Amino acid sequence: MNRRVTATLLALAIAAGVIACNRGPSASRYSQRLVILGFDGMDPDLLKQWIDAGRLPTFKRLAEQGGLYPLGTTHSPESPTSWASFATGVNAGKHNIYDFLVRDTSTYLPDLGMVHREPARFLFDYIPVAKPKITSIRGGTSFWVTAGEAGVRTSVMTVPVTFPPENVPNGELLAGLPLPDIRGTMGTFYYFATDLSRYEEGNTEFGGVLKRLVLENDVARTELIGPPNPVVRKQLLALRAKAQALTDADRKTIAQLEQKEDVRLPLTIRWNRAGQTATVELSGESIPLEVGKMSKWIDLEFRINFFVRVHGMAQLLLMNANNELQLYVSPVNWKPDNPPMPMSSPAPLSGDLFRQIGPYRTLGWAEATWPLNEGRMDEKTFMEDLYKAFDDRAQVILNRIDARKWDVLVGVIESTDRVQHMMWRLMDEKHPMYDAALAAKYGGSIETIYRRADQFVAEVLDHLEPGTQLLIVSDHGFHSWRKSVNLNTWLVQQGYMVLRGQQPGEKKLDDLFGGGGEFWENVDWSRTRAYAMGLGQVYFNLRGREGHGIVSPGAEAKQLADELSARLLTLQDPDDGAKIVRAVYQRDDVYSGEFIGNAAELQVGMEDGYRVSWQTTLGGSPAGIVYANMKKWSGDHGGYDYATTAGVLVSSKPISKTDPTIMDIAPTVLKYFGLQVPGYIDGKPLW
Repeated sequence: MNRRVTATLLALAIAAGVIACNRGPSASRYSQRLVILGFDGMDPDLLKQWIDAGRLPTFKRLAEQGGLYPLGTTHSPESPTSWASFATGVNAGKHNIYDFLVRDTSTYLPDLGMVHREPARFLFDYIPVAKPKITSIRGGTSFWVTAGEAGVRTSVMTVPVTFPPENVPNGELLAGLPLPDIRGTMGTFYYFATDLSRYEEGNTEFGGVLKRLVLENDVARTELIGPPNPVVRKQLLALRAKAQALTDADRKTIAQLEQKEDVRLPLTIRWNRAGQTATVELSGESIPLEVGKMSKWIDLEFRINFFVRVHGMAQLLLMNANNELQLYVSPVNWKPDNPPMPMSSPAPLSGDLFRQIGPYRTLGWAEATWPLNEGRMDEKTFMEDLYKAFDDRAQVILNRIDARKWDVLVGVIESTDRVQHMMWRLMDEKHPMYDAALAAKYGGSIETIYRRADQFVAEVLDHLEPGTQLLIVSDHGFHSWRKSVNLNTWLVQQGYMVLRGQQPGEKKLDDLFGGGGEFWENVDWSRTRAYAMGLGQVYFNLRGREGHGIVSPGAEAKQLADELSARLLTLQDPDDGAKIVRAVYQRDDVYSGEFIGNAAELQVGMEDGYRVSWQTTLGGSPAGIVYANMKKWSGDHGGYDYATTAGVLVSSKPISKTDPTIMDIAPTVLKYFGLQVPGYIDGKPLW
């Protein structure tokens, strides 16, 4: 065989290999195709209202073709709980995700409730010998794993409760919530400004970092706070654990360690007052900025030590360069082509997407809700950023649809949820944060995002082959949050929780993520029978489970559950006597499965207009029981009665099941592909 023929055959073989790779791991044995689109928090009443008004033509067409139905949510109507039930088809007692937060039963300390973390290990506190490890606490088996094992090709994009990514047989997965930022949080933003006072500097309640700018010849030098140094963090936690036994030398060492706890990058801002612009020098780049224009993604490298470097990316926004200088820096997202640990399965997928579509947000909570809630961003900027977050998720989903490596594709967009959290106040005139002037400009923001969702569904339909079935789901609906309720304060007043000394201080998200916060510091556990944490969860101080439990399991716990349930239902608003609690659900009545022991004894379901306070979610008990919600975070779902918080189901063909729930999606997929539905699954097929 001559060289020319050999070269030709080799080229053909390479081309065939490339084509085979582009087609996926193997040809499908299935002829049917299914796409499931999730819109987090999409509300059935709002959807129907705008369909009837003729503003959502794609949803209307699908509803007429198949059907539009309320989709029952989980008893704790929160995104992690509901999406876990979506994936597994089972109740929380079988998948173990009850809330955003969990508590350590021995110490009562809260932690993020979807993952377990193990820090990196270092030899001589310098040479890395083991990478950090994050494992999901979600139990159950997702339908994409069960289907994949049977040969169904699956593509799963940014579904919540998929980090860390699991291996998907015959499939691929790009992780969603709770994929963190570079600091390991849900989204630490940065705000630098000349008009910040010294008293405002520091960490905000909702996870922002505020820094005051001091100018010299119109130049400000500051720092961008990056990931914690794991060696220093370990030393700090060990010292803080000594608590009452701390010596003066220990306190001095803690102060010194805190100064180098986080890896920092120098950041210089040069203010052009005349041109009302600025130039930022960061990570070896000089970035020119104009007011109101978001920068490109900036690559950042944080050096833990000589051996360990962490890569991320962020965007910069000059908010003001007129009378004051104000700079916003987004949370530092993981760099998808070089993440600190795999964020997709197979691991190269996140980088492949980056090379195909460019930079995209990797943070599980991708929208700028926190800076708007803290008053460091205005509504216009928030909405512009939200559109970009929506489009980031949309382009990832469309890319994978066009890749044609799937029999079933699942993609979730969360912007529908975030816009309702932040902008509900502008369509509810009864909300204490309603502002008529702002409502005139932004009162239609939620509808606008629903219309963007309608357009996206139309785009997806244009990319699908004929005969592909489509399901559109949301995990829960929404309510107005006009007043906050301090459940722990009520428990104190009713004698179920007992405090020693002064009222506990205010909690912050940084206390949770930073590891240095104090929780429950004044609670007398020897006399406390119940405590609240998370969104409507009431736990008993159970003997044999909690570190200082006093309530006996069995008859005593049941009596306490009945007593507390009855008294909670009498809780009234002192302003007008309105009923606050609509329903109280006892654990054994609503959950079953191997993880039921981790559930709260009571799940409180509140009436429209009321939600547990932010301080209650972290275990706080500030003064007062009911007070006006004066935050821009004005709509919610967590802690409301699940019976009034249904999500959405839109099907391209009629369903046969009445009263569908989020647990029905998993068995529907399995049956659609002719697979046996496991007996442990709680849901039932829709078709």
